[in-house]
Amino acid sequence: MPAPIRFLVIDDEAQIRRAVKGALSSLGATAEAATGDAGLELAAAERPVLIILDLGLPDREGIDVCRELRTWTKAPVLVLSAREDAKEKAALLDAGADDYLTKPFDAVELLARARALLRRSAGDGERSRRIEAGDLVIDLVQRSVSLRGDRVHLTPIEWDLLVALSAHPERTLTHQQLFNAVWRGRTHGDAQAYLRVHVAHLRRKIEPDPVRPRHILTEPGVGYRFSL
Repeated sequence: MPAPIRFLVIDDEAQIRRAVKGALSSLGATAEAATGDAGLELAAAERPVLIILDLGLPDREGIDVCRELRTWTKAPVLVLSAREDAKEKAALLDAGADDYLTKPFDAVELLARARALLRRSAGDGERSRRIEAGDLVIDLVQRSVSLRGDRVHLTPIEWDLLVALSAHPERTLTHQQLFNAVWRGRTHGDAQAYLRVHVAHLRRKIEPDPVRPRHILTEPGVGYRFSL
């Protein structure tokens, strides 16, 4: 009896599909699709726990495939692309992608990113209401933050920003995703400019060294990431 499919790679290049399949072989079986439509059909049939998606597909744009996947599956999507434009990366993350790896890629890095996505996905449904990151403790029930045992006083916006980031550790959130999470319902304003100011204030309160932040990391041109 064949092993159940855990992963799906959607890429029109056979050598890339083989490379991905080989890199993930230690974690389980991988299904392959050479087009977006075939990939969507396989994703629906096999329900993989992780989808590796190429942008340059012959029948449709990879970003459109990503958007369609996001309407019915929560499986992490790792995008592969030869393009490195920050705006395109932000657009992909806004469309629901979880991570982005540029071609050519290293098999060891692909495996590491896949493992990280699987760990994050497994923890999403059972995330602790208490987040500990070194000396920083965030209690989501008590709505409190402490650093080295001392209470940290945050403004409502700083609290919402910290919660949005810490709820998705090690995942890059775009400026627009964070803006939507913090300024709910607001339809105007420069998301990047708003966030730059409030992230700076938040770093001064929770980072041991705000100039060299450990927890709130900048992804240039894209957004921010919370690191444990």
